[in-house]
Amino acid sequence: MDIAQSLTDLGAGDVVVTLIVSMLPIIELRGAIPIGAALGLPVWQAALISIVGNILPAPFIIAFVRVVMDWLRTKSRRMQKFVTWLEAKGTGKKAERVRQYEFWGLVLFVAIPLPGTGTWTGSLVAALLDVRMKRALPAIVLGVLIAAVIISLATAGVVNLLV
Repeated sequence: MDIAQSLTDLGAGDVVVTLIVSMLPIIELRGAIPIGAALGLPVWQAALISIVGNILPAPFIIAFVRVVMDWLRTKSRRMQKFVTWLEAKGTGKKAERVRQYEFWGLVLFVAIPLPGTGTWTGSLVAALLDVRMKRALPAIVLGVLIAAVIISLATAGVVNLLV
């Protein structure tokens, strides 16, 4: 038996799909847990995979978003507008709570499953507000864990209603 077949037998395809979806901006863990459960993974397993996948991009976003934004500014007028839009999103109204309460503000910003919040935006906000990695990353991880509990409970409730 080859490795690919073994992984398929273990449902690795569902695991990989859930992991990748959890890493995507906008969808993130909030979409990955229900998708993983819909694919047949137990909710706890979909949550665990989604937590890992959702946290993976955070340190890279925090460390490199400014460099990437500066580089994008030089590429075209359209990219300049996009970067300006991102900066406005990362320093706008929602970012004020993060600025005011820093660690706990960032935790709540990432934890509350509303549109426009989550790991990607939280990491962007942290980078644009110059929150240091050693302070931002634990806040984002805690926020992701809280969000995972909220989404897992909601997903389990919906699954139980349907079964």
